[in-house]
Amino acid sequence: MDMPIIELKGVVKSFGPVDVLKGVNFTAYPGKITALVGDNGAGKSTLIKGLAGVQPYDGGEVLFNGSPVHLHSPRDAGALGIEVVYQDLALCDNLDIVQNMFLGREELSAGTFDEGRMEREAAETLRQLSVRTVKSVRQKVSSLSGGQRQTVAIARSVLKKAKVVILDEPTAALGVAQTAQVLALVKRLAEQGVSVIIISHNLVDVFEVADYISVLYLGQMVASVKTSETNNEDVIGYITGVKTYEGTSA
Repeated sequence: MDMPIIELKGVVKSFGPVDVLKGVNFTAYPGKITALVGDNGAGKSTLIKGLAGVQPYDGGEVLFNGSPVHLHSPRDAGALGIEVVYQDLALCDNLDIVQNMFLGREELSAGTFDEGRMEREAAETLRQLSVRTVKSVRQKVSSLSGGQRQTVAIARSVLKKAKVVILDEPTAALGVAQTAQVLALVKRLAEQGVSVIIISHNLVDVFEVADYISVLYLGQMVASVKTSETNNEDVIGYITGVKTYEGTSA
């Protein structure tokens, strides 16, 4: 098996007297989709915020391409190529697609925004991801559907050649057609060699796209399995704590 691009060893995180992560191990591989699942309060968001540098872990080890790293801020994570698409997407309705994709990292020429370059790079990123549902990169985000908004948020994350993209509930509140559109985009990301970590409560989506499934239960990683070697019933058992994983972790 290829070397993991992300490997967490025994990471812990507490908020006052509450231990949220209790020695968690986790791996994600280049070109593979890893689903992180668990009930509310299992520690999924805390695990991801640690990877994003938003809430650094209290202890444990983080390896990136086999080397120890310290993620003290989002800037640290971004420098490694770790990008997060949160559930709220953080898009500005009053701006167009190009402006949203480059928000906070605009290209400059002679002291002003290089609109032509940004438009070309935005269009090329969408083309590489085989996005065909957007009529123009100059459309206002307010005119886009839920699936198109998610597409723009994902495209923004890979604009600067992200190596790891973390998606927080990417299909929440989407219809059937829009969900299919987003899941197809997730698969294309992995095909381009990006490591995708997807947080989802929808096990149908998980089993459709994920190569690996990691299950958190009350702050502990209770199972890490290949999707092909498990089933919906077993995963629900791990999530609810009624079943114990007895195999070898992926």
